Amino acid sequence: MTFHRSHIKSILLLLCVTLHILSCAKRVDYSEEHIVQTSGRYLYSLDEVMDVYYDNNTLFLKWRGADNMKPVALDEHTFFVPDMYKKLRFVQHPQTKERYLGVVNEDDESQVTYTYLKVADSFKTPSMYLKEKNFDKALEGFINIKQQDSTTTLVDEREFNRLGYNYLRKEDYTSAIAVFKMNVAFYPESDNVYDSLADAYLRSGDSLQAFTNYSKAYELNTGNERAKRYMDAYNKNQDSN
Repeated sequence: MTFHRSHIKSILLLLCVTLHILSCAKRVDYSEEHIVQTSGRYLYSLDEVMDVYYDNNTLFLKWRGADNMKPVALDEHTFFVPDMYKKLRFVQHPQTKERYLGVVNEDDESQVTYTYLKVADSFKTPSMYLKEKNFDKALEGFINIKQQDSTTTLVDEREFNRLGYNYLRKEDYTSAIAVFKMNVAFYPESDNVYDSLADAYLRSGDSLQAFTNYSKAYELNTGNERAKRYMDAYNKNQDSN
């Protein structure tokens, strides 16, 4: 593998800066008041949280699957997270009084953003609700995300379809139907989401709901042969009865 000279220079610069920050690491004696005020959950993104906790007067983070990430403490309020390559600081907004983890400006350490809002310890992201099978709360959260960012990749039709079929393979029809209903709410103009929902109803034994959703899929896409076959078979069966 070959590296461009500018890439090598950037890597070396990054290494030097990291080593410098590490050399500034301190053993910080956190006050009990500080621990109470800063421990808890911070909203890292619309569907991601970061938990701050202290163990034996040492600061730790839970973030992206790492339960005991130990940042580099610089003072009681400031620390560096190598995995993010960010220097963060505990701050409180002067007007709202809400607490944040702010990003420290690299060129001017007196400049700090109000970036990661501190939320209630009970706060859950839409993905957390989805994992718990609390589909109503998950749907509400994901719709809110789509309203804030219509181009978000967090609400992906294929991913939700894949999740629904994972439940179908396990014969968890209730969960599969709930997930496919979410996809219908997200993508009401897609014939595929109705097709999948119809498939789940059919496997669960609800032929009427299967027909209703296959009909909607066919309405949106008259080239959907599976929907057409089922509709014809259902109507033929109804006529014979």
